[in-house]
Amino acid sequence: MSSDNNTSPIQRITRTIAGIVEECNYAQRRLLELRMDPQRYVFASWDAPDTYADFLARTSGPLLHEPSAADRAVRPRR
Repeated sequence: MSSDNNTSPIQRITRTIAGIVEECNYAQRRLLELRMDPQRYVFASWDAPDTYADFLARTSGPLLHEPSAADRAVRPRR
């Protein structure tokens, strides 16, 4: 908290707003990724794929790792 004493109120407000916008952007990207997931549109998606083509379709895009809440909380703010 001592580092906040050296910054002006405008800088703290700007940093807070930037953090909120950053978190909203992250949530929007994650929501889009989940909505576009082909597994959502496959019946019995928990079963193994029937064919190799089905397997390739299910894993067609890069799978992004979502950091844990603890890792996101530790991430320094800009």
